[in-house]
Amino acid sequence: MDIKEYKCPNCAGAVKFDSSSQKMKCPYCDTEFEMEALADYQKQIAVPEKDSMGKLDTSEAGTAWGAEDLGDLSTGHCPSCGAELVGDSNTIATVCPCCGNTQIVQKRIQGLMKPEYVLPFQLEKKSATEALKNFYKNKKLLPDLFKEENRVNSIQGLYVPFWLYDAKSNGSATYKATKVRSWSSGGYSYTRTDFYSVYREGGVGFEKVPVDGSEKMNDDYMDAIEPYDYKLLKDFQSAYLSGYLAEKYDVDVEASKARAIRRMKNSMENMFSQSVKGYSTVSKERSVINVDNGKVSYSLMPVWILNTKYQNENYQFMMNGQSGNLVGKLPIDKGKAMKYRLMYMLGFGAAFTIIIQLLRFFL
Repeated sequence: MDIKEYKCPNCAGAVKFDSSSQKMKCPYCDTEFEMEALADYQKQIAVPEKDSMGKLDTSEAGTAWGAEDLGDLSTGHCPSCGAELVGDSNTIATVCPCCGNTQIVQKRIQGLMKPEYVLPFQLEKKSATEALKNFYKNKKLLPDLFKEENRVNSIQGLYVPFWLYDAKSNGSATYKATKVRSWSSGGYSYTRTDFYSVYREGGVGFEKVPVDGSEKMNDDYMDAIEPYDYKLLKDFQSAYLSGYLAEKYDVDVEASKARAIRRMKNSMENMFSQSVKGYSTVSKERSVINVDNGKVSYSLMPVWILNTKYQNENYQFMMNGQSGNLVGKLPIDKGKAMKYRLMYMLGFGAAFTIIIQLLRFFL
C-alpha cells in the first residue's frame, strides 16, 4: 500500500489535515496551508533536482583545413609556457602574449580545426596602447618602469579561440519568501510574518554563448572584457590573421560544455529571481535547468594582450579588440607606498599639533 506524506515547506515536518480549520496544518510550526496550494508544492519538489545538457551537435564545430589555407599559415610553439600560436607564413619569431617569452619557432599546422567565424579587430595597436596608458594614469603607486614606452608598445594582437553555444533551455525554481508587517496598538507592538512558497517556470533560447577554448587565458579576464557584437562576425578567411597571432585551442568543445551550461543556468536563475518581487525576504530553495537541441560553432575573437613581469611576478592585461573593454592587475611600488604613508602620517601629525595649539589658545 502506497502511503502519501506531505512535507511542510516551512520546516519540512509532516503536514496533516486539520478538521477544525479544514486546512492542512503542520503540528510542528502551526503553519496552515490550503489543500490545492500544498498539492502544487508537492508536485514541484517531486521533480528531480538535476540539470541536463541534453544533446548538443558538435559535429560542425570547426572544419578541416584546406590545402590552400595551409600554405598561408604556420604555428609557433612557446618553449616557456607551451602556448601554440598561429601566424602567417612569414612569422618566424615573436613575443608570446601568453607569457612574454620571445622565442617562437615556426612549424606546420597540425591537429587544428579550421574556425567557422572570425571577429576582425576593430581597434588598432595605437588605440590599445593609448587605452593602456589611460589605465595607468593617476596610479601614484605604480612602478615607473610600467609606464615606459617600449613596455607599453609590447602589447600584442591575439585571436583567441572560442566555442559558441546555441541552445534552448527550460527550467523551474522554487523560493521561500516572507512578508513582514509591524504595527502598534494599545501600548503593544505587533509583528506579523506571512510565509510563501514562490514558484517560477519558463524557457529561453540562447545564441552564441561564448566559452574560450584556451587553458592559458584567464577565464575571469575573458568574461570581464565581454560582450562581443556578433553582428560583425565574418566567415573565416586566413587573411584576417595577417599581422596578428591566433592561439590554438587546447580545451575542446566537449570539455568546454560544462562551463557553457553553467553560464546558461546562471542566466536563467537570474531571470527567475528578478521576477520575484514584493516580498520582505526571498531565498532560493531549489532550481532545475535543462538545456537541449543545441549546436556549437568555432570562432576566433580579437584580444589585445600584454604580459609583463615585475619582481618575478607576472602581470597580464587584456583588452577587447572590438569594444575596448580593458582589464588587468597592477603592481604596487613598495618604496612609493612607504613614502606616501610617511607623508600622510607627517601631515596628520602637523594638523594635530595645530589643533592642540588652537585649543590651548582659546581655552
